[in-house]
Amino acid sequence: MNTARIARTETFEHTITGLLGKRADLFNEAERIRDRLAEIKNDIGAIDRTLGVLGYAGDLDAAMPRQKREVIFGRGELTRAIMGELRHAEGPVSSRDIAKEIVAMRGEDARDRKYISDLTKRVSKALRQMKAEGHVKSAVDAKGSVSWERRA
Repeated sequence: MNTARIARTETFEHTITGLLGKRADLFNEAERIRDRLAEIKNDIGAIDRTLGVLGYAGDLDAAMPRQKREVIFGRGELTRAIMGELRHAEGPVSSRDIAKEIVAMRGEDARDRKYISDLTKRVSKALRQMKAEGHVKSAVDAKGSVSWERRA
């Protein structure tokens, strides 16, 4: 009768090495998917421009299949993140700077310009609502840029 011996180690070296390898594989796959998604979005933009040049006057968004709404922030999560950033800021900050800090805090890709731009718009809208409620104040500089800070 052949008895199998179970190999056990005191450390988890093999497991850690395997998990680090798998993590690297998944990260690389996510990069490839993000790059492919950017290519697809560029292709759709090119097709839309070509349709316009060819005289198509219909509503392109209405012709699209309905997509599931992506929830990026839970209820109140963006407002709490904004207030956290303003609390730690050493002076007035722009909506874009707040958006970049939130992306970094969440561990997301800060190089995704479209995501940063979309998030900046959301942050700006949330800040305008927070200003109307009296939680923050804004100032416009000579260039027309708006900066934000908490009310004292």
